[in-house]
Amino acid sequence: MIAKPKRTRIEDIRRTELLHAAHRVFMEHGLSGLTTARICAEAGMSPGILAYYFKGKDEVLFGMVRHNNRVLMEDVVAKLRLARTPWERFTAIVEGNFPERAFVPNVARAWLSVCAAASSKPQFALLQTIFYRRLNSNLASAFAGVLDPVSLRELSIAVGALIDGLWLRKAAGGDVSRAEAVDATIAHVEGTLSGEVLRRLGREA
Repeated sequence: MIAKPKRTRIEDIRRTELLHAAHRVFMEHGLSGLTTARICAEAGMSPGILAYYFKGKDEVLFGMVRHNNRVLMEDVVAKLRLARTPWERFTAIVEGNFPERAFVPNVARAWLSVCAAASSKPQFALLQTIFYRRLNSNLASAFAGVLDPVSLRELSIAVGALIDGLWLRKAAGGDVSRAEAVDATIAHVEGTLSGEVLRRLGREA
């Protein structure tokens, strides 16, 4: 079997530029507006160049979603570095999952479409699995030594459901602000924990 030639450095750069352009188009126009023409125009490249670097729009979309997940992860990590207590780690995780520039109706609707695609596209289902694993890992780092494994799993499921539900509500009508989404998620968790647990987490009264 003949091995496929490796991509050159310039090809990697062009692919990255196109993915970044797709991400910007996605943020502004949502999934329905993620067209080949817009991506190439945003990247400052000729319309036919996308077909040279990607097999099709699905491959671009997958690469863009993976890139966006990485950006989200990096934002959460940056916030976690500033946290001084376990409770601040928790709030940083919540805030990072509601990015200020991205928590808008068109982006929420686009992500809803991506989530829906997970039922028929294994690669998107894998990205969803990775997202929840990362969320579980981040929460475990905040509540380690304070919650037992069963309680931690219950909390992780609840936080994941709240995040998903608030993004869904944003997609449906946009009547919830980013601050309200963050506050609602934090308040729910705070209401389920005992005073002793909150004290151990460093939650200020």
